Amino acid sequence: MIVHMQYGKSGLDIELDDAWDITIIKKKQMPILSDPVSALRESLYNPVGALPIDRLVAGKKTVCIVICDNTRPVPNNILLPTIVEELLRVGVHKDHIMLLIATGLHKPTEKEELKEIIGKNELLNSFKIYNHLGRVEEEHVFLGKTKDDIPVKIDRRFIQADMRIVVGLVEPHFMAGYSGGRKLIAPGIAHEDTIRHIHAPVILELLGVDNCIIEGNPLHEILVEIARMAGECYGVNTVIDEARQVSFINFGDVIEAHLKAVAYARQFMEIEINKRFPVVLTSGAGYPLDKNYYQTVKGMVAALNIIEPGGNLFIVSQCSEGMGSNEFIASQKKLCELGIKGFMDSISKKTYADIDEWETEMLVKALKTCHIFLYSTGITEKYRPFTCVKNIDDINYKLKRCMEGMKDKRLAVIPEGPYVVPVYKEIA
Repeated sequence: MIVHMQYGKSGLDIELDDAWDITIIKKKQMPILSDPVSALRESLYNPVGALPIDRLVAGKKTVCIVICDNTRPVPNNILLPTIVEELLRVGVHKDHIMLLIATGLHKPTEKEELKEIIGKNELLNSFKIYNHLGRVEEEHVFLGKTKDDIPVKIDRRFIQADMRIVVGLVEPHFMAGYSGGRKLIAPGIAHEDTIRHIHAPVILELLGVDNCIIEGNPLHEILVEIARMAGECYGVNTVIDEARQVSFINFGDVIEAHLKAVAYARQFMEIEINKRFPVVLTSGAGYPLDKNYYQTVKGMVAALNIIEPGGNLFIVSQCSEGMGSNEFIASQKKLCELGIKGFMDSISKKTYADIDEWETEMLVKALKTCHIFLYSTGITEKYRPFTCVKNIDDINYKLKRCMEGMKDKRLAVIPEGPYVVPVYKEIA
């Protein structure tokens, strides 16, 4: 049989032997909104835990709309024109509406990438659009400290706006449980100091900091606290299927509406599996998430629930932009030099993480569990050693050879990678 994996923009077909015991793990069938524009407009006037948009805007002059950067397939071509249209209709002047891209500490989104995430030329040409710059101190407002003594610095443009809206995608996230909502504020538009504190090992190694966990997730609780410190804020949340079609949209209080969206997403994205596998084939989720190796780690971690200890994990990820940031490369080099134990010993007590070393920390979780094989046409020979996994040039050949050497022919396949989380549950 042929399985189509999410890989870059076009996907990747991989040949599997029909004699193998193959389990394909996908999202459950999701209903698709026939008219997402109408659904969004209706949600703006029937929000979760908030007043309708016209009453929220009353008396407010400026609006800041926070959107995801180019690593998330948010259907902005549907969402943004409708949000802006309604804001204009209820009396906000177009010169008083700004779009702020939640880059966190990622690189700015510019040129073609900017056109791609905004979706409509009329928005590009008619509204102020800014990239959040997390390393520029003067662009942030200090709001105080959390109960855990984390300094909270948030983008000044967001804090100073009369009306604040975040627009995001709700999907599993390997640290915060689910993406979207409060996560667009921190780390999305937070200063480097805040981001490095919330990604410190003393937090990330706590029980509950994991995929699909909201209740009892210490990181989620910190992000909620930061969002509340930022003041009155509202969110537009969307859930999409594996073909990137819109299944769900809501609007409302940034925390309450997000939790409603998470409750909806769970029933389709968390797949109960009653066995573990000696071999798992997964992906980096395709474009845009698999543009670099940094993001690819999410696909590895998401599969860990169902792989046998010491098993073989194959992941396909295009990595068209290579490894990721220079800081991430430096962290990967450190892992190569020190090994797993040495690396973890060097960071374990940190309350202030080095930039992007948290992704290496997550990679270590996978490396401790299984052997990892990476198929990527974007990682050059120069950087292959720093992936700290086994790089392969022929996924069909290597997978076949692996399966031929196994007495147990069970193989789990997760075509959509980290957008689907298999949850291991023993048979009672």
